[in-house]
Amino acid sequence: MNPLIGRRVLAIGANLAPLAQGTLFGVVLEAGNMERLRTLAPGDADLVLIDADGADSEGLAQALAALAAMPSPPATLLTGARLPAALVRTLLRLERSDVLEAPFSSDDLAAAAEALIFAPAMAAASPKATARLPSRCWAVTGAVGGSGATTMAVELATMLAMRAGQPRGVCLVDLNLADGAAAAYLGAKASLPIGELGVSAERIDAGMIAAFTTQVAKGLDLLACPRDPLAFNRTSRESVLRVLDLVSDAYESVVVDMPRHRRDWTVDALSGSDEVLVVSELTVPALLAARSLSDEIEADLPVGMKPRIVLNRLSTRMFGPAPSMAEAERALQRKADAGISSDWEAAAASANLGGPISHHRPKSKIVRDVAALVDQLLADEAALRAAGMRAA
Repeated sequence: MNPLIGRRVLAIGANLAPLAQGTLFGVVLEAGNMERLRTLAPGDADLVLIDADGADSEGLAQALAALAAMPSPPATLLTGARLPAALVRTLLRLERSDVLEAPFSSDDLAAAAEALIFAPAMAAASPKATARLPSRCWAVTGAVGGSGATTMAVELATMLAMRAGQPRGVCLVDLNLADGAAAAYLGAKASLPIGELGVSAERIDAGMIAAFTTQVAKGLDLLACPRDPLAFNRTSRESVLRVLDLVSDAYESVVVDMPRHRRDWTVDALSGSDEVLVVSELTVPALLAARSLSDEIEADLPVGMKPRIVLNRLSTRMFGPAPSMAEAERALQRKADAGISSDWEAAAASANLGGPISHHRPKSKIVRDVAALVDQLLADEAALRAAGMRAA
């Protein structure tokens, strides 16, 4: 039986009325306009369904603000392909609200409507949240362009999500604001318009972060910005750090794909991370750059924190131009913390298909080596935690 039968739905927008009649069969549907939304009284509707593409953004924002001021306002679902950040911010003032980005299926609409209408009952029925360990944060940066840092961030986040096995377990944050590639690698959509938020960090809250994250796999969400060449100039240090704080509060693990060139928030972001991974390919210029970058980061990090160097695209060879692990460590003048095998076919196929290598080529040597790196990082984390508990 359809749980929505008999529920009162106010549909604002000519495109929604026929869709709602088919998808939300059994509801008491009222097709209205912006004026009806402004005059809505408490108890008139269980759900307000709004097509943002067919409405004036400024007028709709005012109507939503009035709706938020009502005592016990109805659940509100905003749909559309073009959703201005200011409009979404206004929507999120409502206690029960959500965004459904077009195009969407009838199942998507029905699921979103049910989740909103029954949200209070589900919250009351759910057990109280249990205390969890503090969120872990791993920051990944490349020594040079093309070293594979984004691939490494994607694979680390995917591996952590597979082990967490729970919703909202891991969030991958792409801080390459101008030209990030994580969304393209995952075949997902970059939705966070951080450049449009300007310099006002106080505009960013947990509801906004939830609205702009994209689920890319079970337990793995992505937070990334659409390509914007001016994003770095239009985004404040406080806004970036606010995003990282909110994501860390919401997820068990956070993996950050850092831009290679330093920004005014880089040191703060790295200092707040539990691990900093510098990814280098096996060329002499890249290794020299990795050594210099690691020294620079170490000088700025809190005492005791050291970046880890990950050598990417290791190949098994007896002869050839690529340095061996030992030769690479001589160029680095320090031990490398991990090596990731070269598997060009697996990496290229996954990038072209959209998704992590572990999904398309689970038996790849890259997947094996990333799993070993995750094991090492988690083991070191557990050892530090145990040492801290003994000291306490």
